[in-house]
Amino acid sequence: MDGTTTNHPGRQARSPAGDPLCEKPSLTTMAQSIPYAELHCLSNFTFLRGASHPQELVGRAIEQQYEAIAITDECSVAGVVRALVELKERAAQGQHIRLIVGAEFRLKCGLRFVALAPDRPGYGKLCRLITRGRRNAPKGSYALDRIDVQALLSGCLILWLPGVEPDASEGAWLQQLFPGDVWLAVELLREGRDRQRLAELQRVGRELAMPLVAAGDVHMHVRERAELQDVLTAIRHNVPLAEAGWRLYQNSERHLRSKAELARLYPPELLAETVAIANRCTFSLEELKYEYPRELVPRGETPTSYLRQLVEEGARARWPEGMSEKTRATIENELSIIQDLKYEPFFLTVQDIVRYARSQNILCQGRGSAANSVVCYCLGVTAIDPERNEACLLVERFISRERDEPPDIDIDFEHERREEVIQYVYRKYGRERSALAATVIMYRPRSAVRDVGKAFGLDPLQLARLARTIQWWDGSKIDEQRVREAGISPESSVLVHVMKFAHELMGFPRHLSQHVGGIVISAGRLDELVPIENATMEDRTVVQWDKDDLDELRLLKVDLLGLGMLTALRRAFRLMNDYWEGSGKYPKRYTLGECPAEDPHVYEMISNADTVGVFQIESRAQMSMLPRLRPKCYYDLVIEVAIVRPGPIQGDMVHPYLRRRTGEEQVSYPSEAVRSVLDRTLGVPIFQEQVMKLAMVAAGFTGDEADALRRAMAAWKRKGGLEKFRDKLINGMLERHYEREFAERIYNQMMGFGEYGFPESHAASFALLVYDSAWLKCYEPAAFTCALLNSLPMGFYAPAQLVRDAREHGVEVRPVRVESSCVDSTLERREEDGGGLAAPALRLGLKLVKSLSMAGAQRIETARAKRPFESVQDLAERAALDRGDLEALAAAGALESLSGNRHLAFWEVAGTERPLPLAPRGVRTANEEEGRPLLTTPSDWETVLADYHSIGLTLGAHPLKL
Repeated sequence: MDGTTTNHPGRQARSPAGDPLCEKPSLTTMAQSIPYAELHCLSNFTFLRGASHPQELVGRAIEQQYEAIAITDECSVAGVVRALVELKERAAQGQHIRLIVGAEFRLKCGLRFVALAPDRPGYGKLCRLITRGRRNAPKGSYALDRIDVQALLSGCLILWLPGVEPDASEGAWLQQLFPGDVWLAVELLREGRDRQRLAELQRVGRELAMPLVAAGDVHMHVRERAELQDVLTAIRHNVPLAEAGWRLYQNSERHLRSKAELARLYPPELLAETVAIANRCTFSLEELKYEYPRELVPRGETPTSYLRQLVEEGARARWPEGMSEKTRATIENELSIIQDLKYEPFFLTVQDIVRYARSQNILCQGRGSAANSVVCYCLGVTAIDPERNEACLLVERFISRERDEPPDIDIDFEHERREEVIQYVYRKYGRERSALAATVIMYRPRSAVRDVGKAFGLDPLQLARLARTIQWWDGSKIDEQRVREAGISPESSVLVHVMKFAHELMGFPRHLSQHVGGIVISAGRLDELVPIENATMEDRTVVQWDKDDLDELRLLKVDLLGLGMLTALRRAFRLMNDYWEGSGKYPKRYTLGECPAEDPHVYEMISNADTVGVFQIESRAQMSMLPRLRPKCYYDLVIEVAIVRPGPIQGDMVHPYLRRRTGEEQVSYPSEAVRSVLDRTLGVPIFQEQVMKLAMVAAGFTGDEADALRRAMAAWKRKGGLEKFRDKLINGMLERHYEREFAERIYNQMMGFGEYGFPESHAASFALLVYDSAWLKCYEPAAFTCALLNSLPMGFYAPAQLVRDAREHGVEVRPVRVESSCVDSTLERREEDGGGLAAPALRLGLKLVKSLSMAGAQRIETARAKRPFESVQDLAERAALDRGDLEALAAAGALESLSGNRHLAFWEVAGTERPLPLAPRGVRTANEEEGRPLLTTPSDWETVLADYHSIGLTLGAHPLKL
């Protein structure tokens, strides 16, 4: 195979020469004055069909001087926001074109048509039909009948796409359903029978009295994408290109052709009709006005009055002895901004979700920009006391009167119970008013190489080896030696073509997935704002726009995220509170944010890098930083969370900060404006927000420009999104008399943030979890370790490391035993010499036993609650354990109290019998006891090996000691 795609039977040459309609050269000079609008255009959001980004289509249509372009992806509007963004950027440059929103459909009966939204009601109907089709089918497909169209699609303009043999009854049915709003689309694509096709469609049009209109069935913005479109077709049909045959198009005419070409092909009246239809489509996506849910406001209250009522109630609970004047002023300022921007329903919605979680004893905490506000503290959304965190950012930095941007609040829930909260939102607002945000899964180097290689006939083994030669940061880089080891010559034409098309495919959308937790809620029908479709996970639905699209249209998104540490903290607090209740050790039952603040012993432990299991600061990188930074207060933890990140590290911010903290380097500021931004971090920009503020005070950025800069520095964005800001940033600083060296350094630090820079608002929320988890480790290591074991998998450490660390902190750890262990690990009481309550012991749980079924473990716990087990046979009968469960328990040493040792346990497991209904087994008799073999006790080495094989850790000697 040489990589070409000319294997299509009868494929015509790419050149339009020789077409029977190319007879009007005089029209070429007149073409630029002929108006035209493309009304049938697929982007690459019609996955594996379209071969161009929506932005490319809009840009090319402007270059071709079209009047308008319709993005009509198949049963989808997933790409239209990208087109809108490009449209707005071009408009800022004085280049204009109208964007029409539509969609292509193929019904079960085979009828194909394009629906265009002429106005806001028509757009809502279009979205509801897309929703119906997507919800009727598994993820990634759709299914529609004529009755669905009849019920939902009134108010749209319809382009009928007849088949090879036009069926007039299809057009007649559409005319009956959409009187006066149906056109017969004529798509002449130089496939050898254009003149005949035009005459045939004109005949059908006369028969039905249906007007004709020109259309292009566009799949790409330029002709050069035709070969990539062929590759996409092969991938979609899961066949090699050599076998794709008639699945490929005959030529490359499905691109945005020049008006001169169109004038040669179409009668003038068909071209003019495209503009007449476009003129009827006045709808713009910018008309979409989001309305927040309002049913949370009681009768007789307004959103403003009810929010104030909740805030005042929360303030009295937070500060029973009264708040400071500064805090009161902050509350009034925040409420004033919220009222001006009419964001009260948003905060009420978030408060309601948090209230529900707390009512179900689900631990949660808000974070994100607006979460670090006094209003959110009073509402219980966040546990961060603004008086404890003096550097907590003012709310107008995030809820701005000037920018009028939606608030940003992420809420972390226990990862094991987040689904309960998501289902609560679905129940409260309905599937028509709530859905998860989408995530667009893009082609990355390895996935692109795999799919393209498969299309070129490479076998799976070759593909796997070839993919491993590609690095994620450079899709065109090939390790020639490894390619040869994969059995492919680096000089082969196949490999050259595979890499060429894989490079082109990079960044193309592959499919829609669900966002990790972003959920959209609306006052009215959400499916009239954006289509909703099924997710892969059961009982999940997603909208067709991702978070960037939602932000662009200013639609509310609340992030409901799962966090394993919250699960562990909730369990740890419950274990601690239950164990010590009534002992007088603690004045109350503690929960998140209520541990005694600023405890020096906790900070001493952190400074010694004794942080195994502690949230965010348990990695080796963090442990190496802690003795150097030596946190002494809460804000030091905020900095610690943020500074060990790729952004500050690559931006060369870590060492200067440490040197200034220890006094080795003098702190200086080029101006008081810069001091106001960087004073709390000793002149070094560590947080995203500081970089934004620097751009404003030192380079003259507006609020909108700073927000665009923030988006470019968003988490995990690769370098490359900041170059367009470079000149404005550096020139702005030079104009304000800053040194070029300072300006260059700030820009380089921003480039580091382009890799990964942490927001201060998130670091402040995480720092609270850092402190609480460290406090638990310091004062209640048994409860803390027990909670971690019961919340796995999470963090960096395996059970063996957690248990070893707990024992080093004086915790007595007891082994798994069927007579004592529950499914989860538990705390057991220990009496002090004086009769008081000693620090608890940790009993390992049955869930740690490998190969033991969860159902079996639960039956053991249930059966033991009635009476103790008397023998292995008794255990097997009452807990209904099969041979596999019994052998797993024997291997783990969990039967030693019933059998003596592991060897005897296996012997007794081998002798267990299933009880017969008429002859149940009784307790072991003395004769049976006398028949037990004299098996030796396992050696220390055998015990250690068995422990690691069966539960992944040992309470015996360390292997190196043996």
